[in-house]
Amino acid sequence: MPTLQQPPAAVAAPAWRWMPRRVVATPAALEEPHGRAIAARVEALGLEVERLPANRLTGLRGDDERATYRTAKSTLAIVTAPASKLRLSPIPPSADWQFSIAEGCPAHCQYCYLAGSLSGPPVVRAYANLDAILAATRAHQGSFEVSCYTDPLGIEHLTGSLAATITAFGQRDDGHLRWVTKFDEVDGLLGLDHGGRTRARVSVNAPSATGRMEGGTAPPARRLAALRRVAEAGYPVGLVVAPIMPVDGWREEYRGLLDQAAAALDGLDADVTVECITHRFTPGSKDVLLSWYPGTKLDLDQAGRAEKRNRFGGRKFVYPAPVMRELRAGIEADLADRLPTAEVLYWT
Repeated sequence: MPTLQQPPAAVAAPAWRWMPRRVVATPAALEEPHGRAIAARVEALGLEVERLPANRLTGLRGDDERATYRTAKSTLAIVTAPASKLRLSPIPPSADWQFSIAEGCPAHCQYCYLAGSLSGPPVVRAYANLDAILAATRAHQGSFEVSCYTDPLGIEHLTGSLAATITAFGQRDDGHLRWVTKFDEVDGLLGLDHGGRTRARVSVNAPSATGRMEGGTAPPARRLAALRRVAEAGYPVGLVVAPIMPVDGWREEYRGLLDQAAAALDGLDADVTVECITHRFTPGSKDVLLSWYPGTKLDLDQAGRAEKRNRFGGRKFVYPAPVMRELRAGIEADLADRLPTAEVLYWT
């Protein structure tokens, strides 16, 4: 079972720390020890926790989609994960299994894949029944991805859930945890007994993408500095280069990014992996993203994409094969030059 983390001291927040404007908690969540611990952490940071009268979230919708987005994105809800979240599912190629300790993300990435994955307003939900969630993982072995539906580090100062999960996996010999982030506040993770069974990864991208499309996140240089710190603390580490886009001058931009990554890890005997994910979208995610970010410069032109269908009939739009081949050849060549000992897990 997870070790409940002590509430953080009330200190000045880092520049890229998300602080919600509203925090709510359901009665069921506050019956859970971890739910009460989250509430205590939040209150120690000077935020009020609104105790809801029922196990239902209200007051998240505005007059239009943009207003709903703003309200939801500034709300943290302490809730219990539904029974469906206790049933793990495979998630290739990232990991053998995925599970959630939270749902929703505090960042404002204009290409956010959660826009097509979650229903309702994009409120950040922190799950209080962490004991039950981690107990459910015990029925499985292999690698476990915990950041499919959230950025767990981006809310860790509020929840303590990532540290508790890392500690739990540190006591296992049949499972490895994986998480990825666009934030950099790793101090609370450095002294944990992780046992080398958690891989900490940072998501990075070309400067022209991160500078315009990743609002509310730590700059890539700070993410890479955090990656070095967790590597020095003995964690296996990784880069998630995503979403790769053929922006003007893309070869030079991604080459420069990999130069920065190599410099950040220079001199370390670190276990490093790399995952490469090209940009893609679905008709549904396109509609949601355009409602959230009507002025976006993100390329969502279906005419310039190849259409793929899954076995259930769902559609997604990816780059045409010639563009994919060019991107892959260039980036993988630069990876081999700059991070020759890193293992490239997949390209998708």
